[in-house]
Amino acid sequence: MHLPDWIRFASDATLYGLWGGALLSTSAFCAWRDHRRRKRNDIDVVGIMPWRDIGAMTGFAGLALMSFAAVGWLAGA
Repeated sequence: MHLPDWIRFASDATLYGLWGGALLSTSAFCAWRDHRRRKRNDIDVVGIMPWRDIGAMTGFAGLALMSFAAVGWLAGA
């Protein structure tokens, strides 16, 4: 698999930042889906996805990775 040079030669902090950003965007998507589930018109139509729990887990992991990335970027890595 051919990876672009900006990914192949990226520092660990940059890779943490990319993964953290992906997890935070997943968390934002889960928050939107949970909001739609709470505001549904028919109270008996409930989905099976635990959006709140998935959003909380991805949000925590994303914030942790972004904090690791920030420490690495500030250290000059």
